[in-house]
Amino acid sequence: MAEQKDIYKNRIKSILTQGGGKGVPYKKLYASCKGRRQNAAAFSAAVAELKREGVITEDKSGIRLCADAGLFRAKVSRLNKTFGFLEREDGAEVFVPGKFLKGAMPGDTVMARLLPPRVEQTEGGLLDGEVVSVVEEGFTEFSGTVEKDGKTVCIRPDTLSKELMIVSAIDVPVRVGDKVLAEISRRGDRHSEHRVRIKDVFGDSGKAKTSADALLYTNGIEVDFPSQVLDEARAAEHKGIPPEELYRRLDLRDEVIFTIDGADTKDIDDAVSVSRDGGGWNLGVHIADVSFYVKAGSELDNDAMLRGTSIYYANKVVPMLPKELSNGICSLNPHEDRLAFSCLMKLDLEGQLVSYKFSKSVIRSRVKGVYSEINTLLDCLKNGEAVPFELAEKYGGLTKSILLMDTLAAILTANKLRRGAPQIETSESKLIIDENDVCVDVQRRERGRSELIIEEFMLMANTAAARLAKESGVPFVYRVHEDPSPEKIGELVETVSVMGIAVPHFTSVKPKHLAEILEKTKESPLAPVVNSMVLRSMAKAKYSDEPLGHFGLVLDDYAHFTSPIRRYPDLAIHRILTDLCYNKKTPDELRKRYAAFANEAAKQSSERELTAMRVERACDDCYAAEYMSAHIGERFEGMISSVQDFGFFVELPNTVEGLVRLDTLKNGPYDYDGRFALTKEGKPVYRVGDRISVICAAADVSAGQVDFAVEDDISV
Repeated sequence: MAEQKDIYKNRIKSILTQGGGKGVPYKKLYASCKGRRQNAAAFSAAVAELKREGVITEDKSGIRLCADAGLFRAKVSRLNKTFGFLEREDGAEVFVPGKFLKGAMPGDTVMARLLPPRVEQTEGGLLDGEVVSVVEEGFTEFSGTVEKDGKTVCIRPDTLSKELMIVSAIDVPVRVGDKVLAEISRRGDRHSEHRVRIKDVFGDSGKAKTSADALLYTNGIEVDFPSQVLDEARAAEHKGIPPEELYRRLDLRDEVIFTIDGADTKDIDDAVSVSRDGGGWNLGVHIADVSFYVKAGSELDNDAMLRGTSIYYANKVVPMLPKELSNGICSLNPHEDRLAFSCLMKLDLEGQLVSYKFSKSVIRSRVKGVYSEINTLLDCLKNGEAVPFELAEKYGGLTKSILLMDTLAAILTANKLRRGAPQIETSESKLIIDENDVCVDVQRRERGRSELIIEEFMLMANTAAARLAKESGVPFVYRVHEDPSPEKIGELVETVSVMGIAVPHFTSVKPKHLAEILEKTKESPLAPVVNSMVLRSMAKAKYSDEPLGHFGLVLDDYAHFTSPIRRYPDLAIHRILTDLCYNKKTPDELRKRYAAFANEAAKQSSERELTAMRVERACDDCYAAEYMSAHIGERFEGMISSVQDFGFFVELPNTVEGLVRLDTLKNGPYDYDGRFALTKEGKPVYRVGDRISVICAAADVSAGQVDFAVEDDISV
């Protein structure tokens, strides 16, 4: 039947192509597909498949080619309460008013057509369209909150704002307010006509932990490891360090090597060492040799590639590797022998990389350094103050190394600034979670000298790894950051110019141009906003098997070598570099072995990184909303961080961001200027960068959203 179906598909396309765009009734088309044997089932299957492929469509006029009907194939990318968005196969985005969605759900593949623009309905000049049919359902399970509409049990899906769906079946006991897992049991032509079945309960939607659990599940994040993966991890932990490995490797156990991480870090994958010689600096970056324990093609390796990265949110981590490895035998714990892959670099007095060598090594970290402790120690030493006794005792004998590290890191930072690398400062939150898994505080995460030390040293090792691979001509997984699009840069220049910020003249944007914009606003109240705007104007960094360079760091060669416990691309290139440097494989041998692997690892790692970032942000938003739910009615000072046609966002000093909705503002009406302000009679009233007093009006933990209200009426 498969062969007959393919024959019918070709005949159908041929007949319709010659038909001049007119519709052909089903029976007439079947009769026109003459052959020695007519097969109604095969013909029906051919028609169905061509519809799914977006080749043909069927309406009152009959069957015709989608191209003749003005139809295109697209995926539903996201939905709001009253509208949705499609992503065409050419990447263009199409705005669809709710009444033209035909009940399509996120992930569905649809056939759609463009409509004449309706300015009042179209956002940002997007194409306007309507869904004609759903050809492939991509939306099955989803999370939502149980509500009651009269006596009817409904679900408000997390992905559909306030759209309610009527529950037709409940497989588990539920209460109003529960966060649940549901699936569509029957579809209608409108979202309100869909019927759903409740399959499982996560818990109280008012708790951030419950919403985080739901986010992990619905985004395909596996919290638990398969039994085969755990078995391999336990076997590796039990194996430990084979005695023969101690003799095969460079023995660095007597060197002054130690780690610097957050106080709560358990998966420690990098350690550092620094010394001076007459001609410059010796810098060692020693990375956990995860590839020794995670072999290519093993269950551990396959699972790690699927995960792509560890996921960190609130006070939790979903590790890429089981704890037996991530917190155990691979973690560079203090005072324990550990296998490492060391990047040993020589730098001149100006901090320029002169030479480097990658060696399999065995190390023993002197101490588990903590960022906050080393920052305090450096402050005391620089200010001539006494170092607290407990720090002096813990870091005894390491003070000289720490001061050398600080000096070298300052040189490397200066080099980065001279290259013109934009120094983008972003707001990072630190969530304080109590013993009941409730967020009791949100603080701004501060970065000190020790964080910069580790950042600069890791950049050097990552650069060396990429340079070695490029010069050797071997397959690799590079970390790339392409040039920003002219359109986004144009929008940035236009907006900051209107804000009164001088923009350097250029025809083709370079990193130094963005660095100049940031520098000019460094001490301005607008600095956080401009930082955010510059960041949004740049392309997203990703992984690639091509050495495309890194725009943001102004580097021709860059890769991720330094975190193989928590990032798969790092583990992937460890495997390649092991064969190149340790097993002495030729570039030809490595190209045969790793070309396809590097390409697949780059694509998978990029996709999983995006998912992880989205989930981490969403989870943290739920915890931040949980914290603010205990402060309803309280007054806060903040800054307007962005303005939209539906209101403006205010960021508090602790990084919590909330929305002031347009319909809550008094003394209106207000108009959106399309850039950064709400105006009245042509004059800006609420502008990006303005300081403002707000009241916390509401906090939706389930959605991770906070609503503010302006404290005082503004007379204009």
